[in-house]
Amino acid sequence: MEIGIDPILFTIGSQEVRWYGVMVALAVLVGIAVPLWLSRKWGISVINENSYFWVAIIGVIGGVIGARLIHVFDEWGHFVDHPGEIIGGEGMGIYGAILGGTLFGVITARVVKVPIGRLADVCAFGLILAQAVGRIGCTLNGCCYGTPTDLPWGATWTHPDSYGPPESIGPVHPTQLYELLFDLVVFAFLWIIRKRINVPGAIYLVYISIYSVGRFLISFLRENEEAFLGLQQAQVVSLVVLFVAVGWLIYLFRKPVSAPEIVSSVETDETESSG
Repeated sequence: MEIGIDPILFTIGSQEVRWYGVMVALAVLVGIAVPLWLSRKWGISVINENSYFWVAIIGVIGGVIGARLIHVFDEWGHFVDHPGEIIGGEGMGIYGAILGGTLFGVITARVVKVPIGRLADVCAFGLILAQAVGRIGCTLNGCCYGTPTDLPWGATWTHPDSYGPPESIGPVHPTQLYELLFDLVVFAFLWIIRKRINVPGAIYLVYISIYSVGRFLISFLRENEEAFLGLQQAQVVSLVVLFVAVGWLIYLFRKPVSAPEIVSSVETDETESSG
C-alpha cells in the first residue's frame, strides 16, 4: 500500500499548512461539537451550554499543553540536545491531549458547577471520534508509523515531504489506520452500551479503559523507543491509566447514588421518541 499524498495542503509565504494540522483542528471541533449535540439530544439540561463552552475552551488548552509535554517526555533524548525546540517545535502526543484535556476540563467543570460525571460521559463520544479524525491526519502526514512488515497492507510513504519512514526500510504497519479503526469500534461499543449504564461518569471510564488496552497492544507494532522494562512510554501510561480507570469504575458501581443523579439515556431516548 503506497501513500503518495502531499502532506502539505498549501503554503502561505514560508509557512506550510499540512493536512495534519487541518485534521487536528477538525478533531478539536468534533471533540467539542459531538458532546454538545448529544447533551441536547438526550435532554441533559443540567449541562449549561455557556458553562460547557468554558469547559471546552479550557479543556482544549489543557489538551494542547498535555500533548506537547507528553511528546517532549517521549523524545527527551532529542530535546535535551535541542531545548529551544521544546516550546514552538513540532510533535504532540495523543495521551497527553486526553489526560491534559480531562484534567483541565474537570477542574473547570467544578469551578463553573457543571456535573462532571454526566459531562464526562457525553465527552467520551466526542473524544474517541476526535482521536479517529486525528489519526487521519497522522496517516496523511506519515508520522506515528509502525514497524516493518511483510503483510499485504504494509504501507510506504512515497512523497518527499512526508514524515514517513525511508522507503529503504520497506513496508511498515500502518498503525495510524489500526488505531483509527480501533477508535471507531470503541465508539460503536460505547453507543451500544449507552442505554445500559446509568452511573454518571461510567461511560467515560469504560472509554478510557478500553482505549488504554487497545493503545497498549497497538504500541507493540509502533516504532518507538523503550521507556521502562521493555515497554514504550505509551504502554506504561496505558497501564497506569487502565489501573486507575478500572479501580474508579469499580468504586462508582459500588458507591450508592441518589436517584436524582441518575438520568438514564434510555429514558431520555424514550421521551424523545414519544414526543
